[in-house]
Order: sequence, then C-alpha cells, then structure tokens
Amino acid sequence: MSSLVYLVATSLDGFIAAPDGDFTPLLVSGDHLAGLAADYPETFPAPVREALGIDAPNRVFGTVLMGARTYQVPGAVPSPYPHLRQVVFSGRDLAVPEEVEVVSGNAAAHVRRLKADADGGDLWLCGGAHLAGQLCDEIDRLVLKISPVVLGSGLPLFAGADPRPRSFRSRGQVDYDNGVRVVTYDRS
Repeated sequence: MSSLVYLVATSLDGFIAAPDGDFTPLLVSGDHLAGLAADYPETFPAPVREALGIDAPNRVFGTVLMGARTYQVPGAVPSPYPHLRQVVFSGRDLAVPEEVEVVSGNAAAHVRRLKADADGGDLWLCGGAHLAGQLCDEIDRLVLKISPVVLGSGLPLFAGADPRPRSFRSRGQVDYDNGVRVVTYDRS
C-alpha cells in the first residue's frame, strides 16, 4: 500500500502562500536545494530539474496530487511533472494535456483507491491548502520545508479541515545554513 505524503513549503507561521496565492516568499535559494534534490529529486518540476541538472530517477513518489490552483500557478507548464503520474483535483473543467488526469468528486475516496495501488511508489500531495484539508485524514507523513519568513496571513497548511486534532510524531529534521528547516512527521 502506498503512503500519502504532504511535502510542502511553509512559512514559520504555517502558511503555504500569501492571501493572493503567491508562494514566492517561500522560495528560498541555497543549500537546502541539494538536500531535497538528493532525497526527493522527483519533486522538482521538469524545467527546474533541467536548469539544475537533476537527472536522478524517482526515489520516493510515483504520483503527484495537486489542487487546481496549484496546477495553474502563473507561468506553469502544462505538464510540470512528466516523470510522475499527475493528478489534479478540480470541481471545474480544466484544459490539460493527455498525461494529466483531472479528478472531481470525493478526493479522499479517490486517494484511498490510489493508495491501494502500491505499484507506483508513494503519493505526493504537493499543494492546495483546500485539497490538504480534504485529505487530512489520509495523510501518512508530513514533510515541511519551513522557510525563515513570517507571512502573517494567507493559505494555511490545511484549509477547511474539520477542527479535531490529529497526532503526528517527529521523525527528524534537517537544518540548513540558509535558515530552511525540513521537518518530517509520521502519523501517530
């Protein structure tokens, strides 16, 4: 059975983007990129992989899950992760290339079906605060790339999740010279 891993950049105060969806304040360059490229090379979009010379095979993930706004960020390419199965969750029609699957309806039920198909590696939830809120109970691991910035407001890690507590246990962390901290938690 595959695991669902929510690997995402976040601010110190728990926002994955500013109120307008801008996530560029979280894009910190520096030494953490080499660590992420070594551990999760498949999480870099194709144009970034090419620019950074990343040609490593997928190490952890076989599928990437995105909300529609994450998929449609300004300047995005139509198939950002051609090296992964790409699934976009949206309640509206989207114009996508053939290799990008659009799913509507119950996101949690669809993810449970994907998790049961252990053939292609783990599932990476790369973004969508509202999608993360819908999938909160399906998430097996959190990998938070905490950028040394406070946004003050914006899109939280989990938008719209019901307010009951969910427990995770720390699996470890790596601190980088540029101030980024990558913290990993497993569901308790």
